[in-house]
Formats: sequence, structure tokens, C-alpha cells
Amino acid sequence: MIIIRIAEEKDIAEILGIYNWSILNTTSVYSNTPHTLEMRKKWFEEKKAANHPVLVAEKDNKVVGFISYGPFRSWPGYKYTVEHSVHVDKDHRRQGIAGMLLKKLIEAARQNEVHAIIGGIDASNTASVKLHEQYNFREVGHLKEVGFKFNKWLDLKFLELVLDTPKDPIEG
Repeated sequence: MIIIRIAEEKDIAEILGIYNWSILNTTSVYSNTPHTLEMRKKWFEEKKAANHPVLVAEKDNKVVGFISYGPFRSWPGYKYTVEHSVHVDKDHRRQGIAGMLLKKLIEAARQNEVHAIIGGIDASNTASVKLHEQYNFREVGHLKEVGFKFNKWLDLKFLELVLDTPKDPIEG
């Protein structure tokens, strides 16, 4: 059974392992350098301080996936827009875990009065694009050859989900 829950400090090492595997083996992160435990701890603390959710999928007392969001851009006019990231352990893919995480993150975004969720997805990752489309994300941009990894140019797609929140937006 898979449980989706709020991440705790004890989960950081497993989150790091999933993230670093993605860095080293996929184009889901346009970086070549694995993160350190200290970097992930700082990331986690920054998410908590900003009230940005970090959720994990747990199976048999092991973290098998995680999702979070953060600011899309730093200017005040973007305060109702976030960019998210979801990663699933290599041995637990294609089991619906990313969808479970995404569903819970959308619920959290609504509760936090987010208006738009953006996903930046490598254009060759058709599984992730299809997953997001199942949750009503729509492609709003396709940037050609903006990333370079594994000795090739990478295209980046932006997908967006617009929510019916906030009820009373405040400028500033």
C-alpha cells in the first residue's frame, strides 16, 4: 500500500537518493552534479519556511517518491503561481505514484490559494507530459534546445494548470 504524506526531516536522505538518481540518469533535472545531504536539508528548510509543501509517497516504510512546489518567478505579481517538481524512485515507476503525488499537491495548492501550477518537463519525457495532461495541465510553451545534457540539446515544455483560487487575490 502506498501512503502519501507530508515529508519529515527523517525522509531527506531518501528524497536525496531519488533526486540524485534522476540527476545522474535522466533529463528530468537539467543538472549533472548530484546534491549533497546538506543541500537537500537546506532545500527542505526553505520549503518549510515558505509554507511550500513537500509530500512523499511511502511504501513499506520506504520513501518511493516526492513532490513539491516553489516560486515560479520572484516578482510580487507572480505570487499566486508556483512551479512544481515530482520524482519517483527508479524501481517504483509506472505504478501510479506520480499521479497520486500530483493529485495531493494540487489539493495543497488549492488550500494555499495558488492560482497556477507550472511544470517544466523535458520534451522527450512523454510519460510525464501525458500524466500532467490527465490532471488537466495544458501545454503553454515549447522551448527549443534550451538545455544541454548527455551530449545533446534538450527541448523544454511548460505545462500549466489554472485553479479557481484564490477567492480574493491581493495585489502586492
